[in-house]
Amino acid sequence: MNRLNREQLAARVARDIPEGAYVNLGIGLPTMVANFLPVDREIFLQSENGLLGMGPAPEPGQEDPELINAGKQPVTLLAGGAFFHHADSFAMMRGGHIDICVLGAFQVSTRGDLANWHTGEPGAIPAVGGAMDLAIGAKQTFVMMELLTKQGASKLVERCTYPLTGLACVSRVYTDLAVFDLGPDGATVIEMVDGLTIEKLRELTGLPLALA
Repeated sequence: MNRLNREQLAARVARDIPEGAYVNLGIGLPTMVANFLPVDREIFLQSENGLLGMGPAPEPGQEDPELINAGKQPVTLLAGGAFFHHADSFAMMRGGHIDICVLGAFQVSTRGDLANWHTGEPGAIPAVGGAMDLAIGAKQTFVMMELLTKQGASKLVERCTYPLTGLACVSRVYTDLAVFDLGPDGATVIEMVDGLTIEKLRELTGLPLALA
């Protein structure tokens, strides 16, 4: 069974971001989406630490320690990009001015509930950042994650068991095995990797998945 690697997954997400969109890329894996955005589309990347107009990751040796995203990773700034106060950046997020946010997740429920800041394990360090603000404020929330944990458990679940970031906020989930649309009626499979069947996907997730 084929699986998408991280670069292929980032490129798959990037394909669905439309012209003119204002987009926030969450820390970790979602930041890779910036490297695969179509060059023929004008897309505005925002970071909650107060950046608008981010570009792809810098070339090795070209990093600017003063130019970082919310995850403290070096980034580039496109012509016309702006720095501004992080409070204004959060106002932009909470005020509904972000078209799409792309976040990672520990779990996502089939109705779109998101758990991505804490596993509840003793000693685990919570890392909510701006995820709650984005989940509530963005017009659409996409999740980008591997479908299965290292133990083989599905991260797409009927009901989240981890502390929630947002309720019914995720509309689409991109994974290394399949892409899902989520909603009140549950999860619909819109795309699968070569060699994967809907029967096998139902077995892996333990969910009664619908096929688009």
